[in-house]
Amino acid sequence: MSRRMPLWAGWGLALGVAALCASLGAWQLQRMHAKQALLDASARVLEERRAQPLAVAADAARVRDYDWVAGRGRFAPLPAVLLDNQNRDSRPGVRAYRVFLPDGRDATPLLVELGWLPLPGDRRMPEIPMPAPGTTAVSGLVLPPPSPGLASPAVQAQADGTALVVALEPATIAGALGLPALAPRILRLDPDLPMGYARDLELLPNTLPPDRHLGYAVQWFALAAAVLAIAVVLTLRRRR
Repeated sequence: MSRRMPLWAGWGLALGVAALCASLGAWQLQRMHAKQALLDASARVLEERRAQPLAVAADAARVRDYDWVAGRGRFAPLPAVLLDNQNRDSRPGVRAYRVFLPDGRDATPLLVELGWLPLPGDRRMPEIPMPAPGTTAVSGLVLPPPSPGLASPAVQAQADGTALVVALEPATIAGALGLPALAPRILRLDPDLPMGYARDLELLPNTLPPDRHLGYAVQWFALAAAVLAIAVVLTLRRRR
């Protein structure tokens, strides 16, 4: 003999599921607004390209901001850093970074992105030759490191000394390279500079754009409405 679920219990379940779906929709809307604000802020910086000194990358008050910078310094004779799981044109690869020492006695070193490199099928890591020695002029966009998500910032040392990471955490990388500190923001080089590898100033290369978050939000809200509509229909049938 089957027993029907009490009407109040059915509505409680329906309201709970609908509330969960609505909360997920609201979260997707928050992500959409956050990423759109990120794109708007960076667009203003890229349009003006008002160069700030490299030291601004170490400014603790601007760790979430975007600045166009220019300056001189040299690349430190330290192992390269490779950020894994980086796609470009639907191809898997890595982004290569090296530590840069800005001119100035008290300047804080920072990570400079040299660009993207593809990975072969056997996932053999590419060699990253040391840039030419001596003073080098650099410019580009200073910005927060890519969001790590749930990835661990652990550093995996490769046979050639290269540091392989799946999450770019400057403090963790500084410890692995024997540095007292690294600037909390990184420098994405101007694509017009004659150095490095394939690169651009795209801010969301491996994550969802704002319009995708909006689409997911609409789906979650629609699902919440569908659950409530089904609950109403079942209630009316039961009363009949």
